[in-house]
Amino acid sequence: MSADGDNRLSGPLADPAVEAGYPPEHPERVGFFTDTSVCIGCKACEVACKEWNLLPEDGLELSGMSYDNTQDLGATTWRHVAFVEQRIDTTTRETVDIGMPDMTRPGDSSTAAVDPTEDAATQIRWLMSSDVCKHCTHAACLDVCPTGALIRTEYGTVMVQDDVCNGCGYCVPACPYGVIDTRPDTGGASKCTMCQDRLGAGETPACAAACPTESIQYGPLDELRDRAAQRVDELHEQGVTEARLYGHEPTDGVGGDGAFFLLLDEPEVYGLPPDPVVTTRDLPSMWKHAAGAALTAAVTIAACFVGGKR
Repeated sequence: MSADGDNRLSGPLADPAVEAGYPPEHPERVGFFTDTSVCIGCKACEVACKEWNLLPEDGLELSGMSYDNTQDLGATTWRHVAFVEQRIDTTTRETVDIGMPDMTRPGDSSTAAVDPTEDAATQIRWLMSSDVCKHCTHAACLDVCPTGALIRTEYGTVMVQDDVCNGCGYCVPACPYGVIDTRPDTGGASKCTMCQDRLGAGETPACAAACPTESIQYGPLDELRDRAAQRVDELHEQGVTEARLYGHEPTDGVGGDGAFFLLLDEPEVYGLPPDPVVTTRDLPSMWKHAAGAALTAAVTIAACFVGGKR
């Protein structure tokens, strides 16, 4: 949705739990709404996620990407806080992405390269966002898993059953967001479970519970979508016209996300794909064409045999 467009939600999301075979009276679908406008980049979510899920430590060495020590989501990083530095013309509100200052070389950071006295109308701002698995309504990782290790839970989330995963890695390229990956120590696929064990106990996922600014909000997905629309209206009224939602539309390429975001710039700025699609969307037609081709080949071969006996 564009920053200046209507931010009203366009309809209900599909119920993936029912589609997965759960009875209609299953628990309501839950998810995350991440409001990046109030993210302070404290990384409490990253730490809480690792502590609760017993994930190996990483990001302890300088990455050359400023304060973004973990750089991306991965098999042992289920929450990733992105830092994007921008130069803003306060007159035109146009932005220029400076990127990440290289902290490995003294004096080479982009903040040091910008002289604030050079142009009084220029300001520097940080865009920070805590990224996570999107728990797609139509999840390609589920489609390609040959062992049933990836499952849809009664809460509408997607999780990996570690004891069933054989480490084939089919799910890795299937994810349109590049979220899931295989762990080098176990060989199995790994990603956010939305703290499935905590949900069963009626508790909030560790990342949302640790967030001090409520940038990460957890709850029934329909309620979060209404709350997000109101938040965008509020920001627009305050003059923050670039605020827009990402991943909330049921008409998008994955049928809407179970974890969606309020962004202050284009998705690409945050490292998110602008138009994600379920990568297995063409499988039914491909199988249909393959079956048709196989049938045609069988008929042709049979005809050859019949003709050869004459």
